[in-house]
Amino acid sequence: MNSDTTHLSRVLARKDVLALAFGAMIGWGWIVMTGNWIQSAGSLGAITAFLIGGAVIVLVGLTYAELASAMPQVGGEHVYSYRAMGHFPSFLCTWAITLGYVSVVSFEAVALPTVVEHLFPDYAVGQMWTIAGWDVKATWVAVGVVGALAMTWINYLGVRTAALVQKVVTLLILAVGVMFITGSLFEGSTTTMEPLFNVEGGVIGGIMTVIIMVPFMFVGFDVIPQAAEEIDLPFKEIGRVLMISVVLAVFWYGLMILGTALMLDPAALSESSLAVPAAMQAVFQTPWAENLMILAGIAGIITSWNAFFIGGSRAIYALAHSGMLPAFLARLHPEHRTPTNAVLVMGALSAAAPLLGRPALVWLVVAGGLGIVIAYLFVSLSFVLLRRREPELVRPFKVRRGKTVGALSVILSLALIGLYLPGSPSALSPFEWALFAGWMLVGLALYGWSRARYGVDYSDRMMQRELAQASS
Repeated sequence: MNSDTTHLSRVLARKDVLALAFGAMIGWGWIVMTGNWIQSAGSLGAITAFLIGGAVIVLVGLTYAELASAMPQVGGEHVYSYRAMGHFPSFLCTWAITLGYVSVVSFEAVALPTVVEHLFPDYAVGQMWTIAGWDVKATWVAVGVVGALAMTWINYLGVRTAALVQKVVTLLILAVGVMFITGSLFEGSTTTMEPLFNVEGGVIGGIMTVIIMVPFMFVGFDVIPQAAEEIDLPFKEIGRVLMISVVLAVFWYGLMILGTALMLDPAALSESSLAVPAAMQAVFQTPWAENLMILAGIAGIITSWNAFFIGGSRAIYALAHSGMLPAFLARLHPEHRTPTNAVLVMGALSAAAPLLGRPALVWLVVAGGLGIVIAYLFVSLSFVLLRRREPELVRPFKVRRGKTVGALSVILSLALIGLYLPGSPSALSPFEWALFAGWMLVGLALYGWSRARYGVDYSDRMMQRELAQASS
């Protein structure tokens, strides 16, 4: 294997990293789903669900924070699971979370033309074909493909360019969010928040319905470990910034639910397809306010798209760099210092997604969610194993009560995986299981070829070299 000795550049400052993780977590889901959350659990019930779910993510995030500060290398989960469990578990962990990243960039390529319809109704013309009962239109596909190509170009130019875009767009989201929350606190009424808890299916049942969705709303903090080798911060600060981003996302979701509940009563919620923009219009009593919030949603698409583009390309690069995928995926651009071929793979998958139409992508997103929570389990196990086997490992960000945090993280990760299994309200459909199995089989084929071509010893040498350089 022809290994490239060029390394990724450490250029990401604290604000870059915070915008990267926070922007990845907030995305577009809050624009679409807030009304459903309130209707399912009640206003206070939905907030409670996010506080409970956020606490779970904080526990898992703590294991990430400690490991990211101890091993600040590109690939994140790939490095931790390799050190704790070895070659094959490391591949399974990283390939699983790569499916999650691919599913998100594919989803965003479909979300963009979907939200554009709210600004320009009936722009979708040019019948192409029908998938799952949904008509795929040429102009609709074109918007998604152009967005994917633009995101590919931004990431091809380098992480510095991608980070600048992330900061600017995240600031736009925050500015609109502050306008909304401030206005709703002054103009809203607590009477519209009734019912505080949805008692039709039982209070606990309503809250659990929302909690099932919560972990997937917080996916994104794990992008920080993927880009750790490009972060120009003291190692201890990497862990701190990761945790700050998670806490900020908890507050963001809670405040969006509160502001919407203060402005829209149950009848208004049921009539609105996009509750948060409707609540924004109710605050300012003008149509431009609704469009401004939709633009903030588009900004959320961009931040999530960009962040997972970075995370996915770095995961692919890390696997190839250690001999677990074909070598061409580990090549870095001589000038931009980006994993160009890995970026192009992510771009191709993202650009192809709109061709499948909106309904088909739901299957991929759900299957990708399973990949992400499997990676959470691997990282939690790595945290526990490394605490036991390598107590002398330098941990700049060291979690207090590590045994308790580690055990809870493993248990809760298993519980998240259980949400996908048969018998759960959110269990995967047969087709979604087929997608997940197909992705894993393709990965295993590539892994088998790479192992025969480069050998496990090559991976050992590369990982040891990277660990030594990260510690120096």
